[in-house]
Amino acid sequence: MTRYAIPAWEHTSLPVVGSDERFPVRRIYCVGRNYAAHARELGNDERDPPFFFMKPADAIVQDGTTFPYPVATDNLHHEVELVVALKSGGKDIPADKALDHVFGYAVGIDLTRRDIQDVAKKMARPWDMAKGFDASAPCGALRRATETDHPSSARITLKINGEVRQDGDIDAMIWNIPDTIAYLSGLIELKPGDLIFTGTPEGVGPVKRGDKLEATVAGLGDLSVSVA
Repeated sequence: MTRYAIPAWEHTSLPVVGSDERFPVRRIYCVGRNYAAHARELGNDERDPPFFFMKPADAIVQDGTTFPYPVATDNLHHEVELVVALKSGGKDIPADKALDHVFGYAVGIDLTRRDIQDVAKKMARPWDMAKGFDASAPCGALRRATETDHPSSARITLKINGEVRQDGDIDAMIWNIPDTIAYLSGLIELKPGDLIFTGTPEGVGPVKRGDKLEATVAGLGDLSVSVA
């Protein structure tokens, strides 16, 4: 039995719909600007190849949770996303084999400290503190791919206090799920427990203290969280 020098922390995990099992989260990879309209609304070229950033596993916020408004920002933004959970991994995975590695799907929200990100962009610095802060990755329960199949089209929405803020379809992704997995596995070795946040449609905007956020990907699940 391993003896640790300090008390070990609890492993981050997500619930699985219809089961008492939980999915252990290893790493969280996020695809930047994967919807053309969102890329344009931020003043970027949608023809660029995909790029990725990461969030720590313990940035996960569970469904039904109230989390604190993050420190060091006055401009917190919501970005609703389809989340892909991997049951296996590898290097240089062919696109036509990529879906074999998928455990299931959920809906998530990539919370962004936009003011910090804007400064980082101007100074050509990393986005870590804009994207990977505490409670920056709300995520719903996972639905097994064996029950939902692999979606190529599904409505994706986000409401704040009942008002629709983002409304799109995952078929508008520039890089679809198999291509994203294949490309990312050419950069790092993917492993079981990895999550991929696949990008957000247009309509991103501010989140205020006291807001209730409700996110949905049709057929794949719901997520409801609130800001303290």
